[in-house]
Amino acid sequence: MQFRQPDQDAIARGDLTLTFRRWRQPQAKEGGRYRVGGIVIEVTSVDLIEPSAITVEDARAAGQESPEAVLDAIFRNQRKSADPDAQLYRVAFRSLGEQADPRTALAADAALDPDELSAISNRLAKMDARSRHGPWTRAALEAIAASPGRRAPDLAAELGRETQRFKADVRKLKSLGLTISLEVGYELSPRGRVVLDTLESQAAGE
Repeated sequence: MQFRQPDQDAIARGDLTLTFRRWRQPQAKEGGRYRVGGIVIEVTSVDLIEPSAITVEDARAAGQESPEAVLDAIFRNQRKSADPDAQLYRVAFRSLGEQADPRTALAADAALDPDELSAISNRLAKMDARSRHGPWTRAALEAIAASPGRRAPDLAAELGRETQRFKADVRKLKSLGLTISLEVGYELSPRGRVVLDTLESQAAGE
């Protein structure tokens, strides 16, 4: 889940313990742990809720003054990427504090030997093979490399992808240390640049 910097700061202080999202399908699960800036949060509940059921207490726990402000914030923050008719979810969480992100060291490691490059290429090929929309890994890496910091909805539209599924796929690339999430959009990591160069060389040799 993505949070704006002021909300990240509030989560770190323990002032923000709820978020409301409009999703076609839940993008968080109870017990799931998610990195938010330098800290990790653990989701304690994910519930469908009607807009009229948001309480003032809920709103304040989500960093807003009123239920109306919650709905306004959802519209502002998700207007380009979320369906306004999608279901509303109330997500409660707790902060687990600062934890080192193993993906950071992985992303910075660009000293890949041929065996490591082969293993990553094979992993990406399997991800392509399992995809219902066809091969996507190289296209996603190329799009991110060409436009670092570009909004995810814009990248998804360029690739003919649905935004939330595209974001889920980029998270898979991030788990391999190939991409870095920015406040807006993504960029390739040093590791990702080496891997993309390899993929493009392989494609050129076909």
